Amino acid sequence: MIELLFVACLSTAPDECRERSLVFTDISPMQCLMGAQPELAKWSAGHPNFEIKSWRCRTVTFAERET
Repeated sequence: MIELLFVACLSTAPDECRERSLVFTDISPMQCLMGAQPELAKWSAGHPNFEIKSWRCRTVTFAERET
């Protein structure tokens, strides 16, 4: 399982940030890196009041995901 982990901050209050993630079960870490920007653009289009400040891809286990 691959997680696209990113930090999104409110456009009107840039110090109010939250960690968000998108989880994929059928891609490799390299595919996540190559496809991250289009996925983040889709997320941004649905959340226009937020700006993405940083992002990364990582491998995640089911145990980590449940906590």
